[in-house]
Amino acid sequence: MRRIAVLASGRGSNLQVLVDAIADGRLDGELVGVFSDRARAGALQRARDAGIPACSLRPRDFESRRAFDEALFSLVDGVQPDLIVCAGYMRLLDSNVVEARPGRMINIHPSLLPAFKGLHTHQQALDAGVPVHGASVHVVTAELDGGPVIAQARVPVQAGDDADRLAARVLEREHPLLLATVDALLRGRITLSGPRPCVDGGPMHAPLQLGADNTLHVPTA
Repeated sequence: MRRIAVLASGRGSNLQVLVDAIADGRLDGELVGVFSDRARAGALQRARDAGIPACSLRPRDFESRRAFDEALFSLVDGVQPDLIVCAGYMRLLDSNVVEARPGRMINIHPSLLPAFKGLHTHQQALDAGVPVHGASVHVVTAELDGGPVIAQARVPVQAGDDADRLAARVLEREHPLLLATVDALLRGRITLSGPRPCVDGGPMHAPLQLGADNTLHVPTA
């Protein structure tokens, strides 16, 4: 059984998807720790309710971002994770921390990367007038939302959408996207050992797409 650590800054809805999937046998993994930069993050309470070790550190207690990240990841390393999932973790990671853990860290981001990096992605999409928005899971690098994209879920933008309505529909697809991607990683269908993700034994030429059946598909040309 593969060991999963989660980093989260917020309410933890994506974490809950993993908790539930492991509990009912849809995901063959073990959540071994949840870590946060915010002591009141809802994700920490979700973890404790599920019997998962959970802890937080305060960035302001450290002299630099690097010092904070090194302290946090010493705790992460202590639970010996095979996979580290950033699920609503709102801090940019120091390059030393990322480079020391190649092929082991993924992040879920609410846009179709490389479009709309950073914050307020739903409003960014509306302001740009794009017809399709969505979510992406990507490899974590030191560049903000800049690592290779592994998988995406597409969500049409509807007439009359505001940022909240669009965000709610994207979140409905974020959850199965994260679950399907983590499952594929744990089963070895997706591997992250090289310069680009591989799927089914070969290099990935475009992000996998989440279908209506909530499974990942290689996009057709």
